[in-house]
Amino acid sequence: MHLKEHYVKNALPHLQEKLGCKNRHAIPRLLKVVVNVGLGNVVRDDSTRNKTKESLEQITGQKPAITRARNSIAGFNIREGLIVGNKITLRGTRMYDFITKVIHVVLPRVRDFQGLAPSSLDTSGNLTIGFKENTIFPEIPPEQSSVPHGLEVTCVTSAKTREEAFELFKALQFPFKKE
Repeated sequence: MHLKEHYVKNALPHLQEKLGCKNRHAIPRLLKVVVNVGLGNVVRDDSTRNKTKESLEQITGQKPAITRARNSIAGFNIREGLIVGNKITLRGTRMYDFITKVIHVVLPRVRDFQGLAPSSLDTSGNLTIGFKENTIFPEIPPEQSSVPHGLEVTCVTSAKTREEAFELFKALQFPFKKE
């Protein structure tokens, strides 16, 4: 079953009952997923920057936006306006497809994966998952990737509290560690 269908048929009624919401629109939902890659030490290397951009495009199926430094930081040798990363915002069907892939394909491929830590939820109800290598995604063959890089996936929700968001992610079948 597709994640969107699962949310509408199973998760919404469960959350409405569990959270005691009378209005169906007050139930927390996923708003967007932001996939972010910071370039780190290779900020000035154009070929590496292009390869990370291409791999991010392969992973998400969408063209990434360039992120630039807002301030100069002398200690990190960063000037204002310098390209420091790439990011993609997924919404709608692409968001649900990407989350399905992360839950059912990518997370099981992580070595020694015990489940997501409940502490990866922030106080606003957003879940952030960090991956050390892009080769864990099935679109990137390890032998073809000359520049392995990490990336960060943030799931933004309409939840008001951490507890509401935790219930939402459990209802969406995110694998959390047993406490």
